[in-house]
Amino acid sequence: MPVNKIVIHDKNGKILKGTTADFLPKKPMFHLVIGGLHGDEVKEILIDTLKAVFFVKSYTGDKSYNDLKGFAESPGAVKKVKAVFNDGEIIFGYTNVINFDQLGLSIVPADPKSNNERIFMVFSSLSALEIEGSPIDLQKIRK
Repeated sequence: MPVNKIVIHDKNGKILKGTTADFLPKKPMFHLVIGGLHGDEVKEILIDTLKAVFFVKSYTGDKSYNDLKGFAESPGAVKKVKAVFNDGEIIFGYTNVINFDQLGLSIVPADPKSNNERIFMVFSSLSALEIEGSPIDLQKIRK
């Protein structure tokens, strides 16, 4: 099973870095190996405690780089997504799968230079969500 390099942000602002091989958007939990592939601490992570799961290229990234705040050229038949988190962070991205029966939504960042390969945003951590410029009523989709 492929291993994903991730950084998770919980709703209280805590950040953990590691790898996972069992994250699925439909499952309410997954396992995080702290520190990466050869880490020795494994934590069970409940999705509903999270703000988002960031699937990253590297754990360090470029802290001075600010991701694009808007949309670049749309990569094919995808939908534009603008998400505003409860903490005020705004993320722009694209998705081709929208399933409000899941706990969140996966997007590919709009900025091709982002350190994030994809982001799973937990619906309960969002204060606003727009898809193709239309607001989504988050109260109707929250579990």
